Amino acid sequence: MSQAESAPPPPQDARAANRTRFELELEFVQSLANPFYLHSLAQQGILKQPAFINFLAYLQYWKEKDYARFILYPHALHHLELLQHAQFREDIAKDEWREYLNQKQFDHWRTWRNAPLGAPAPQPAQEASSELPSQLPTQ
Repeated sequence: MSQAESAPPPPQDARAANRTRFELELEFVQSLANPFYLHSLAQQGILKQPAFINFLAYLQYWKEKDYARFILYPHALHHLELLQHAQFREDIAKDEWREYLNQKQFDHWRTWRNAPLGAPAPQPAQEASSELPSQLPTQ
């Protein structure tokens, strides 16, 4: 190996590489807020790959205060937590689970600011026929 190949990269290159990695991981974590994207990952079998499951576990650091402040879509962190469970990774491949998660997300967005500050948010009406089994961890 030549000296140029074995030398560590200059600090500016390392800083740029870290910034790029940060941006890519942030973008990916935020994409997890989309139930249709999660469904697509499951349909393609990506959520069954051990390397990808390990990657999802690694991404848990985004829930720490220093990193979570960069997240624009808080559901991304909730979905990241759900993805830690094998049952959820299996269930999200089903159309009805994708729709269930999408509806829950929509209901949250629709109602979370209706209550005065400090008051509990109103709960959306639940239809017995649209409820899925309680296997799905919820917020």
